[in-house]
Amino acid sequence: MNRFKSLSVAALAAVLIYGCGSTAPILTTPIENIDTSPIKVSALTEKEKQTWGHLDLVKDTIPGMSVDKAYEEIIKNKKGETVIVAVIDTGIDINHEDLDGVMWTNTKEIPNNGIDDDKNGYVDDIHGWNFLGDAYNEQLEFVRILASKDTNNPDYARAKAEYDEEYEKYTGLKTNYEQFLQQLIAADEMVSTHLNKKEYTQADVNGITAENEKLQQAVALIKYVYSLDNDSVAEFKKQLNEGIEQFNDRLNYNLNLTFKGRLNGDNSDDMSTKYYGNGNVKPSKKDESHGTHVAGIIAAERNNGKGANGVANNVKIMSVRAVPNGDEYDKDIALAIRYAVDNGAKVINGSFGKYYSPHSDWVREAIAYAGKHDVLIVKAAGNEGEDLDKKNVYPNDQINNGPEVSDTFITVGALEPKYGANMVANFSNYGKINVDVFSPGAKIYSTTPQNEYDTKGGTSMAAPAVAGVAALIRSFYPKLSAAQVKKILMDSGLPIKANVVVGGDTENVQPFSNLTSSGKMVNAYNALIMASKL
Repeated sequence: MNRFKSLSVAALAAVLIYGCGSTAPILTTPIENIDTSPIKVSALTEKEKQTWGHLDLVKDTIPGMSVDKAYEEIIKNKKGETVIVAVIDTGIDINHEDLDGVMWTNTKEIPNNGIDDDKNGYVDDIHGWNFLGDAYNEQLEFVRILASKDTNNPDYARAKAEYDEEYEKYTGLKTNYEQFLQQLIAADEMVSTHLNKKEYTQADVNGITAENEKLQQAVALIKYVYSLDNDSVAEFKKQLNEGIEQFNDRLNYNLNLTFKGRLNGDNSDDMSTKYYGNGNVKPSKKDESHGTHVAGIIAAERNNGKGANGVANNVKIMSVRAVPNGDEYDKDIALAIRYAVDNGAKVINGSFGKYYSPHSDWVREAIAYAGKHDVLIVKAAGNEGEDLDKKNVYPNDQINNGPEVSDTFITVGALEPKYGANMVANFSNYGKINVDVFSPGAKIYSTTPQNEYDTKGGTSMAAPAVAGVAALIRSFYPKLSAAQVKKILMDSGLPIKANVVVGGDTENVQPFSNLTSSGKMVNAYNALIMASKL
């Protein structure tokens, strides 16, 4: 469970702990006073919840990226060039009803003949490559440092302190969730019995007048669940169960000092061997849904009458499976970037990251390699609510805020679907130097394995939104370089000149411009106009 993945459980944990204890002009006018006068005051409709990232701030009063407006007023029926977008992530359900038509196929490779037909070193890499092999669960990087028992490692003491803190934290969270779930099950049964129906509404609960003390307590608990912006008790129970499952994974795999997750037989500390893994880019199990969700945000088939619309319409998704349920290996990521570049990707999405990186130089070399080959890398900022100017996160394109190794690497923070002081997602990392832009990242509806759909949140969801806009630019204006596309994404966004809550801490209110080098949120409509002028 990489900390850069969806954050619904982490956000829920915080709540529970508290509760239980083209000729058109570019819109560039800075937006003022949103901290005191939010435009959107009514609750989002179900359709708005599923599409908010594509909506327009002026028209819809929701801080989306104006994707629908871009299609209606600029793209229309224009035909662009196909752009390959590599998704370096968990596996992708390449047979999903909303993705099967947008998956990249290596036409130089003959499927399943056991021969490296295109001689790129990877046998039967039809839709991408799987550097993890049959593995999925993994330790976190600081746990690997402790497991090595190398006390001379300069990060050993820091890793030990973080391990002790994390183990205690997740043991406590697991206990809290289990206790809360049992209380909620009992309360739900009591209220259902009282109302004489299994499914009830918030209005039903509000109408209960109870003299029985236990029923009063049950009603109070159910009302509390509704106060957390949940549509039903059943949905909240589902979230609790998912949280317990993730905490079990955290304790049994990610924080387990004796767990051995790497199964492909390759030495992660030896870069001399590069051809390992296999061509199976699908998820190892249904719960391995992150990569499928990310792919859908970028390129789910548009207007096909099915679950979601991707941002980009001329995309082929290359699946590069390199992110396990834990921390990724630097070697896998470095080779994944190079694989994507060498096989035609023009945009790479990376919704992963960590705070320890024993071979960060390998990854930076790969980032520089992508830059030299005109490939844009879009990277999630991370979900710790940290200032990245003060804390190193990997992968990155610089060392300690020093010179960048590439001008084609863009880092993305996450926005909430509420325009106002709380528009920055409380989990999102930020940084005046190291975070370039913000985009929709909380409560994003997209594809999940086996023809299903779900809502997830995290900078993991914000990055592919920007990757989709980048793909649109590269599709309709293919002569623009990756560096130019990055500059367009940053310069054409909507500038926010107002104060926002940072990290969910109401005592930490800062100008939005302090959180990102551009001071802007990405806007597809503006980006295409600026691209046309270049």
